[in-house]
Amino acid sequence: MVAVVATVAYLGLEARAVEVQCQLSSGLPSFRVVGLPDKAVGESRERVHSALAAMGLSLPPKRITVNLSPADLPKEGSHYDLPIALALLGAMGVVDREALAELVAVGELALDGRVIASPGVLLAALHAGATDRGLICPAAQGTEASWAGTAVIATPDLIALLNHLKGTRVLPPPSPGEPDAPARGPDLKQVKGQETARRALEIAAAGGHNLLMVGPPGAGKSLMAACLPGILPPLTPGEALEVSMVASVAGTLDEGRISRARPFRSPHHSASIAALTGGGMKARPGEVSLAHLGVLFLDELPEFQRAALDSLRQPLETGEVTVARANAHVSYPARVQLIAAMNPCRCGHLADPALACSRAPRCAADYQAKISGPLLDRIDLHVEVDPVAASDLALPPPLEGSAEIAHRVARARAIQTTRLTGTARRNNSELDGDLLETHAKPDAAGQDLLIRAANAMKLTARGYTRMLRVARTIADLAGAETISRTHIAEALSYRRMPPRA
Repeated sequence: MVAVVATVAYLGLEARAVEVQCQLSSGLPSFRVVGLPDKAVGESRERVHSALAAMGLSLPPKRITVNLSPADLPKEGSHYDLPIALALLGAMGVVDREALAELVAVGELALDGRVIASPGVLLAALHAGATDRGLICPAAQGTEASWAGTAVIATPDLIALLNHLKGTRVLPPPSPGEPDAPARGPDLKQVKGQETARRALEIAAAGGHNLLMVGPPGAGKSLMAACLPGILPPLTPGEALEVSMVASVAGTLDEGRISRARPFRSPHHSASIAALTGGGMKARPGEVSLAHLGVLFLDELPEFQRAALDSLRQPLETGEVTVARANAHVSYPARVQLIAAMNPCRCGHLADPALACSRAPRCAADYQAKISGPLLDRIDLHVEVDPVAASDLALPPPLEGSAEIAHRVARARAIQTTRLTGTARRNNSELDGDLLETHAKPDAAGQDLLIRAANAMKLTARGYTRMLRVARTIADLAGAETISRTHIAEALSYRRMPPRA
């Protein structure tokens, strides 16, 4: 007889059904796992053997064959330990096979029989709910799995699970718990001066636009970027689930807690292409996917590898990144808001001859040439951040902080949500096609100004479209239904490219 336990294989954000089939047959004692297992799955034999020994059980002196079906699908990860152990116990007659038929199992086994956490439990729980089955998972991830709304058995070890399946000691069902409160970051009241940059940050938050800040060191670029999460609206329940699915696959969902705060990722400029867009041996999500529906902040933009920056061009346009490898071809969501900061040149003081290096202004051209034109074309707002004088620092804090600006941003986002109801779009930065023609068409004066400015500034078709999106956001902040010449003019003022000597 063959004992069967259901589990899953992760392919991007998709959980594919896998059957763990175990058979005991006559022959020399052996324990084999087949079905394209990777090294971690192949090593599960030793973990299962030790876990059963810790329970006082020994393997039968027979030929044990475990098949992971479908056999042509690569199996990766340590979450196959628990289903393999359950299938083996079912074949040995320790567990009722019919009780296992209605359950999906995931989890890694320790040598002493404990069931420990493994990435992707939330995806497995959603798959189990879609197939009308319950889920067996580690106790540490019961809270995470319960967000899917399916029946969850969260077990700390194998003995507790066997007692639960036999009905001698039932495990309590885990509860989803409360979402984490958003962490409090810096307040915009800490930013003195920089009225233009503060306004650009508000527009970027209101419409989900990409923003580039160019200015000397110490002007407040990083501080303003850190203030951005404090003025963004919280995630909706559906968006929070999307973000948590990516974090679950990456193994970064802390104790199964789901947060309504938007992700904020700030990778170091030494990050590789795989670190930014995803990849590696197991095709894990990168920073651009971990920042899905949130903010990806790239400080010291020209210091990143040029190839790594150019790898972001397609995800910024499509909102999705596809990792293609010889053994994997997976897609991850990557709908992010890019915030970038850079110095005007390597020395950082191009505008001040007393502080600039001896190669100025040639150093600015060389420094800024590290960023490709197509990447700059995908950034909606370009703002120059001036140095802050000591007299500005001595002034009292601004009257408006993050709370006041967040209120206006939320009101503008609510207008966009109502406007885009029934579509797959979320904000103005995603307007295209008929939606752009319908909702972002300026009046006659605004259209005339945009056409003349586009010809004078040599805007590409992408740049022209992005100016319309920014103007639509500015009009929403002003509560205007029609885009006027004033809104177009302000949008164009943020389209200036950084100076290139």
